[in-house]
Amino acid sequence: MNKYLSMNKDEMREELSSLMAQYEAVKARGLKLDMSRGKPDPTQLNLSMDMLSQNPYELIYSRKGTDVRNYGELAGVDEAKELFGNLLGVPMENVIMGGQSSLALMYDCVIKALVLGVYGGEKPWGQQGTIRFLCPAPGYDRHFRICQEFGIEMINIPMTPEGPDMELVRQYVESDPAVKGIWCVPKYSNPQGYTYSADTVRAFAALKPAADDFRIFWDNAYIVHGFREQDDELLNIFDACKEYGSEDMVYEYMSTSKVTFSGAGVAVLAASANNVKFLLKQMGVQTIGYDKINQIRHVHYLKDVEGVKAHMKKQADYLRPKFDYVLTALDKGLSEYGIGAWTNPNGGYFISFDGLPGTAKRCVGLCADAGVKFTGAGATFPYGKDPEDKNIRIAPSFPSISDLHGSMEVFCLCQRIAALETLIAQ
Repeated sequence: MNKYLSMNKDEMREELSSLMAQYEAVKARGLKLDMSRGKPDPTQLNLSMDMLSQNPYELIYSRKGTDVRNYGELAGVDEAKELFGNLLGVPMENVIMGGQSSLALMYDCVIKALVLGVYGGEKPWGQQGTIRFLCPAPGYDRHFRICQEFGIEMINIPMTPEGPDMELVRQYVESDPAVKGIWCVPKYSNPQGYTYSADTVRAFAALKPAADDFRIFWDNAYIVHGFREQDDELLNIFDACKEYGSEDMVYEYMSTSKVTFSGAGVAVLAASANNVKFLLKQMGVQTIGYDKINQIRHVHYLKDVEGVKAHMKKQADYLRPKFDYVLTALDKGLSEYGIGAWTNPNGGYFISFDGLPGTAKRCVGLCADAGVKFTGAGATFPYGKDPEDKNIRIAPSFPSISDLHGSMEVFCLCQRIAALETLIAQ
């Protein structure tokens, strides 16, 4: 329905006056609610507490007899590489275990590429003048902040339900040698919850970059994070790359940040044999190895792929009602007015909301003044600038259901106010 779009200006002003009175009453309640980040709540974290009750003396040795309390095993212990290789669909030899943060691994790969170069590249990125990254948007703000930190020029690539606009990606990658990378969250993308289609994955594998040191940063953060009966299917990018001999283009990442403990998980990098050998040589100067006790702890607790799936079912059963609540609140609070659209993902951690152009900053600002914090408007775009000022990322995971009730009540009210103000001003 399009209730607001069918009103005349006088009717809009009368409606806006009524909504502002409701808004002032909400402000008087003194709410302090936070929906700004997609992080697990304490109950979700409690699902993994048994991992910490394991006998520490059973965590001392890897299966090949390495004392994991000591130095060694730069790439990680075999059992961890095998488990996460199985999850990603790659041989364990193509896996490097990191610390607790896949974001840190991505940051590390970028800075190493800038200073030291990548496999197959003639010289480091930092010695080549302007460097550009393609940034599917709306996207993950922390990806964009890495680029901004190092002065890498970012180019917006529109997102679709099938993934990034691959014709535009191809044009940039195959014509401009300054384009060195692209950020991707291929399954349950942040923030829309889209999963790249098989055709999109194959189109990535088929790219013929103008640069000999181009990399796809394949951040598979939500690979096991479906929460509905129908889990999205994502084609294995390395399988697709084998058809084109392009495996060296890809760095794939995942972590257990939203599987076990966000602050004490394990991170994973999967890459071609050439990339693994090249990266380990660089890593060997930086560290003698990451936390192997934590790697063993995770393997003993999760056991295998089926064990991960069983654990993630508990996470799904807890998350699903929160997403359903937010989706129902959006439908009840906004659908009749014709002033917004939102995604309905099968997994991941976010819902992406698009209001009328020119309303996102106003809506988020109104919410903040009423005591409800959302991710900043524009954060899902490079440089924090949404060209249409319409996208807002909604993160249902951390608040309780009662807090979601208050947050979504305020959100819908503020979205209606922002939309009416915009329509009246047109």
